[in-house]
Amino acid sequence: MKTMRFPLQILAALAITFSLAVSVQAQTFTVLSVFNGTNANLPAGPFIQGTNGDLYSVSYYGGTGGGGNAFYMTPAGKTTDLYNFCLTDCTDGANPTSIILGKDGNFYGTTAYGGSNNGGGVVFKMTLGGKDTTLYTFCATSNCPDGFLPSGIVQGSNGNFYGTALVGGAYGAGTIFDLTSSGTYKVLYNFCTRKNCNDGSNPVAPPIQASNGNFYGTASNGGSQGSGVVYEITPAGSYKVLYNFCSQANCTDGASPNYLVQDASGNFYGTALFGGTLGGYGTIFKITPTNQFIVLHTFQDSDGANPASGLIIANDGNLYGTTYGGGGGKIFQITPAGVYTVLYPFCSGNNCTGNSPNGLFQRSDGIFYGTTQFGGQNGYGQAFSYSYNLSPLVETVPVAGKVGARVIILGNGLTGSTSVAFNGLSAAFTVVSDTEITATVPTGATTGTVSVVTPAGTRNSNPAFRVTK
Repeated sequence: MKTMRFPLQILAALAITFSLAVSVQAQTFTVLSVFNGTNANLPAGPFIQGTNGDLYSVSYYGGTGGGGNAFYMTPAGKTTDLYNFCLTDCTDGANPTSIILGKDGNFYGTTAYGGSNNGGGVVFKMTLGGKDTTLYTFCATSNCPDGFLPSGIVQGSNGNFYGTALVGGAYGAGTIFDLTSSGTYKVLYNFCTRKNCNDGSNPVAPPIQASNGNFYGTASNGGSQGSGVVYEITPAGSYKVLYNFCSQANCTDGASPNYLVQDASGNFYGTALFGGTLGGYGTIFKITPTNQFIVLHTFQDSDGANPASGLIIANDGNLYGTTYGGGGGKIFQITPAGVYTVLYPFCSGNNCTGNSPNGLFQRSDGIFYGTTQFGGQNGYGQAFSYSYNLSPLVETVPVAGKVGARVIILGNGLTGSTSVAFNGLSAAFTVVSDTEITATVPTGATTGTVSVVTPAGTRNSNPAFRVTK
């Protein structure tokens, strides 16, 4: 079966149709690396931090064969090609869309196309040294009942990977799946199971696992109003719709939602690509633990337009994100109460500081890192850092686990650390390197902050670590 390949912005379109405030806080924007088409071309998704402290991501095109690549960058901006996809008739996958760090210290991700079965994409595993292994190939049989065009994965507290496929499945509208680390695949849910796709269709992002152990996510189409839904699904596959977008007159609540995040109080936050009251440029929304839906911000072209990525919750408790449009895109901050501030404006055209940014990532040094899809000196996008004077932190992989589980703690300056505590309870730990500690969740541990006492001071985790049963 011959397939056509589409860039990320067209994939987003497929999912849809099938007063500048000035901060007084110190801030610095720095271009770190200008992509040249080989080391990256159309970078996809945010960075993640590896156990060695470097930043890792993928690009949709680029690499030596043009089928996309995985690459890494030092915090100073030195960029190195890690793996080139589509090396052997694309059986290893083509056009990667995402990458995450697994609890074993390896990377896991998805490609939109390629693989040995009709080019439906793959889930891959990759070592820190760039050794690639295909865990699962989509579209294993005719009509792709397992899904087509995987749109990302997360790792659950049980070690399995959970993700979504944009199309395919029993009704052609996408799937939610469960994949073990050994490659055993199961469809948890087929979208458009209900009449008129009232359950949603075409998920553009994987779900997240919430504090109650269930998964929450979005579908960009379908629902009772045809503009997407927020859903909940249990690990066993029990599914329900929590909110239908465009339920408010003229879609003032937004349309075509993106990724979700959850704060320590159980609130969900997200962005909608379209809709709102000011020309259809999108919204930022909040859903409370009692399922109350609140519009926190409506975009207009002057303050950023069409947020194509999700939000992150930084260690100051505020939310940060980017917009795809609005004069080349913006970096913004929004408080949980809805106070919105533009932090940095990108510009249109190639000869500027890039345009059309992807999502942000906060590294353990407290600084935000990201990429732009276009612009820069060569027109292939670039990598940047944005310092907002936030304090250093540590990050746990995974963010949830049982008593006795092994946890990776990422940070900077960890050599000489004298204590690790889970919500105040001391834990056994080993300093692996200056950027990595391994620790064991202690007996009696409860959900809360992981604290590490380093020679430079105490570093606290973001998000808090959730102890599961």
